[in-house]
Parts: sequence; structure tokens; C-alpha cells
Amino acid sequence: MDITENSLCATFQQSFLCCRRVGSLPWQELENLLTQQPCLVLNILEKTVNHPLTRKYPPSLQYRRLFLLELIKKHEKSGAEPLDDLYSALAEVLNSEENTVCYKSYFLPSGDAVTLCENIAIISEGTTGLVTWEAALYLAEWAIGNIDVFRNRTILELGSGIGLTGLAICKSCFPKKYIFSDCHQMVLQHLRDNICLNGFVLGKELESQEDTENTQHSDIAQLSVMELDWDSITEQQLSRLEADVIIASDVVYDPDIVTSFTKVLCKLLLCRKVNRHPELLIASTIRNSETYKLFQTKLDDAGLKWQILDDPKRSIFSYQSDCLIQILNVTLKV
Repeated sequence: MDITENSLCATFQQSFLCCRRVGSLPWQELENLLTQQPCLVLNILEKTVNHPLTRKYPPSLQYRRLFLLELIKKHEKSGAEPLDDLYSALAEVLNSEENTVCYKSYFLPSGDAVTLCENIAIISEGTTGLVTWEAALYLAEWAIGNIDVFRNRTILELGSGIGLTGLAICKSCFPKKYIFSDCHQMVLQHLRDNICLNGFVLGKELESQEDTENTQHSDIAQLSVMELDWDSITEQQLSRLEADVIIASDVVYDPDIVTSFTKVLCKLLLCRKVNRHPELLIASTIRNSETYKLFQTKLDDAGLKWQILDDPKRSIFSYQSDCLIQILNVTLKV
């Protein structure tokens, strides 16, 4: 295949494995090439539906069905001979039973992948934390482009959800220690499962806010999971974590939690480590401008300074084109 076909297959593979909306895939580009390269459909089939990651960690049944139906439609439109492999793949999907969970895989520049078990429903178990949101991908991409911010440092993530950002950082940015945190028990369990799914072994878990004992030094990042309630945790407890960098993504979506979140940020920024305050990065998808403005106002009122960071190049992960995301670098006002 020439470079155009290689690039197209790579786009289909990346988009399929992370379940980007079927209609957003480059079907027109595929249609344009099929008249000269009818075998391209089989190449895409092997890199998507028949990929080893799909076999081991399958995307949702509905997603695979919609994808195959569109792929078959494009192949038939090209006038090429029917392909048994396409119809066999569709038959396999149609004869399978749907599950409440699915898998999404995200390739990293190293060629490694982060694979996550996610809920199919956006809201389940009373939380939205069992799926991956756009700002998590955005922050992970920014981190990979700014490795030195995380290299050999202790990272605390607030509202880790099911773990995309943290796992991408742990696989790409060489942190010394990474502390995932959340407050929902079901989210925490899914988070632990996804950490193990990606080949990491959890060290001493921070089962309570008092338990922050360091594990033995290792060249591999020390990973732990912590139940962290923004309203009840104290500055002293946060200080024991000795975090160099604090991050969060897609946690500023509800006006009711903005005050609690701002208060915990204040506590964290007051935690000095060797006469230096920790770095604080907050990535947000701006769905409601009033809620986002309220967050910025709360930061101002709390005596915190914020600065919008430059966008990452968006060259690693797929995004919704109409998705407005920003990363704020938050510091104490001098």
C-alpha cells in the first residue's frame, strides 16, 4: 500500500479501537480509493474487527455492528466481488450477546496501548465516572507532549475516573509515583481493574486518607489508588502525599461541586515541598460557559491565579471536532 492507504488504515484502526462515532470515520476517502484498491476493505477489516486487541478486548457489540454494516455498504457500492470475510464477521457479531461493558483501546506514540473496560451507558451506578471523557484524552496528550513536567515526580490525580489520563502518563511520562483518586466506590473498583488490565501492579493502596506510607523505590512508577473526599480531607492529610504535580480532567461540569473542588485546590497549593508549591493542571471540556466561568470566578475569589495553556497538537488521540477543551495552570497569587 502507498502512504495514503497506510494513513487511511491507521486512522480507521485508531478510531475503531477507541470507538469514535462511526459517522465521523473517513468513509468518503475510503470510497474514493476502493475503485482502484478493492482489497483495501480486507486490510481495514484485519486492522479493526479482526485485530488482536479487538479479539481480546472487544468494543461494544452495537459499535462493531454499525461499523461492519457501513464497511459492507462501501464495499458493495464499489461494485467489487462479495467478500466472505466481511459477511462472516457480521454474522459473528449478530450472533453474539451484548454486554453492559465494553473495551476501548488508545494507541500511544510508543506503540503501546491503554486499554480500558468502560460502561456502555454514559450514566450508570449513579455516576458518569465509568466512561472516558474528552478532556481526559486532551490532558493525556498534553502530558505526552510535556514529559518533563511528570518525569520522576509524584503525581496526584483528582477524579481519576476509570484511569485513561493516569495510565497514559504512567506508560509515557516516567513518573516516580502516581496516585489515582476518586470518591465513588464503583469507580474505584473499575479503576483498580483497569490498572491491572494494563499490566501494572498496585503497590500499597491508600485505603484511608491517613495511609500515605511510601513503597520501596523502583524504576517503575509506584501506582496507588486512594479514596479521596474533597469536602473532608485536610491540608495536613494532603501534605503527606508529597505531590509534585496535581492534575484533574472533566471535573468542572456541575455548579454544585465547584466550591468543594476549589477548596481542595487551595489546600493542595498550600502544601509546600522543599519551598516549592506543587504544579496544578485542570483540563475541562467547556459544555456550559456559565459553569466554567463560575469555576474561574471561584478561583479568583479564593486568591488563586489561573492561566490557559497552549493546546496540544491533537495528533495522538481522536477528538470530537466541535469539542472546546482548555487546560488551566493554577497557582497561588503572589
